[in-house]
Amino acid sequence: MTADIAVIGGGLGGVAAALAAARRGLRVVLTEENDWVGGQLTSQGTPPDEHPWIEQFGCTASYRALREGIRAHYRRWYPLTPAASADRRLNPGKGRVSALCAEPSAAHAVLMAMLAPHRALGRLDLRLPYHPVAATTEGDRVTGVTLAHRDSGERVTVTAPYVLDATETGALLPLTGTEYVTGFESHEDTGEPSAPDERQPLNMQAVSWCFAVEHLAGEDHTVDKPEDYAFWRDYRPDYWPDRMFGLLAPKPQTLATTARVLLPNPGPDEPATRGLAGDLDLWAFRRILSRDTFAPGALASDVIIVNWPMIDYVEGPLFEVDDEEAARHRDGARRMSRSFLYWMQTEMPRPDGGTGWPGLRPRPDVVGTADGLCQAPYIRESRRILAEHTVTEQEVSLAVRGERGAVRHPDSIGIGSYRIDLHPSTGGDNYIDVAAAPFQIPLGALLPRRTRNLLPAAKNIGTTHITNGCYRLHPVEWNVGEAAALLAAHCLAHGVTPHQVRADDRRLEDFRRELAAEGVELSWPEVRGW
Repeated sequence: MTADIAVIGGGLGGVAAALAAARRGLRVVLTEENDWVGGQLTSQGTPPDEHPWIEQFGCTASYRALREGIRAHYRRWYPLTPAASADRRLNPGKGRVSALCAEPSAAHAVLMAMLAPHRALGRLDLRLPYHPVAATTEGDRVTGVTLAHRDSGERVTVTAPYVLDATETGALLPLTGTEYVTGFESHEDTGEPSAPDERQPLNMQAVSWCFAVEHLAGEDHTVDKPEDYAFWRDYRPDYWPDRMFGLLAPKPQTLATTARVLLPNPGPDEPATRGLAGDLDLWAFRRILSRDTFAPGALASDVIIVNWPMIDYVEGPLFEVDDEEAARHRDGARRMSRSFLYWMQTEMPRPDGGTGWPGLRPRPDVVGTADGLCQAPYIRESRRILAEHTVTEQEVSLAVRGERGAVRHPDSIGIGSYRIDLHPSTGGDNYIDVAAAPFQIPLGALLPRRTRNLLPAAKNIGTTHITNGCYRLHPVEWNVGEAAALLAAHCLAHGVTPHQVRADDRRLEDFRRELAAEGVELSWPEVRGW
């Protein structure tokens, strides 16, 4: 297959890239290894992690169109209450983690609708489910990418002047020989206050295999007991306050042992959950459908996504190890989550003093699988290019920068905001949680030092292990993918390379004006109180 731009990986960055390139009239091939596009929002089942100003500013126009498209989807097709339908900031799940908690299936439907006109017009060739298995290069350029169908093994090769790596793990980087890093850099490498003394390339954030459940009181939906249930029920890392399958877990910001509560479908005045903030009320935290949003009787139960500390898999990484070990860890993450579901149904402490919630029923339809576990694990960390500019902790840390805010980049191609939020890791580290100022995304972080026509379009940009913790979230990944595609389009139109754009002030400003015209915000307004 040939195209103007090949986008390998159909997560949020990949979809944003494909849409941006197709809007410019370019021929695009978009591939994805799972059954759904949308990555962390859909096949991985994670409601969007966003900053507090997302409804007003701080994302690209196309990301805002996605968010409003999801709301319109519910207003058009679901039996909402009149109040919910009229709510400009409709949150179908009323979840606490985001101002927009919705079903992964709904997000996938909207993303496919956004792609549909470009497919119909012949500009976009979407291939599911394909994953990259090989690549060819000539000097510092990628000349082709070979992909294999997940089920049949059929292989296709894509050639294009520009190749965007929007995979969840930066899979094209080793295939193309593009220089990259993984895991923790050392303090000597980066000067970061939170970095260790020595490099730890296999020390990566935990993955979590999320799943969707509802609760039907008086019914028994207990799954079969997993064969390795005893191992996971008793599993306890050295730094954890008790067994991971429990309601005690560290508070990320302080590491203080904190108790959480699960009570399905609580009433508005329920004493067990009254006054609980954030993720202390597990049911409300990542609730994606709330009965209160819908007409009376439309839902028998709320629906929630289980993405809690208890299913952070830290036994080993899913890449940079041999295929057998990677498969073992991938399967281990699934088994851990399956065991946790069984534990919730049979042994989880209840506020009334009893144990187990047998009425918890998986919702396969919500996540597009047969068993209710998501199609793929939630992957928080990727391979990262060795970039012309690598964003470090001291550029965004509130403790370092103070009232100056994050470092301002003259080559900014977007913005984002989130705490440096690192989950427990495969090297035995507990949470690392560092307050960060609203930041910019520098173009230099999208440019490999050597490879000329491959661009990162997901979590594989030039960050460190530390700063990946705030650059990895939904709106930033979308912004990265959109900017990468618009950069490739600009280079095709003007006969220049991405590196030449950054090196020439006039060209850089021309490109940044194009970004702004597409609705990409390049700098933050004056924001106080964060």
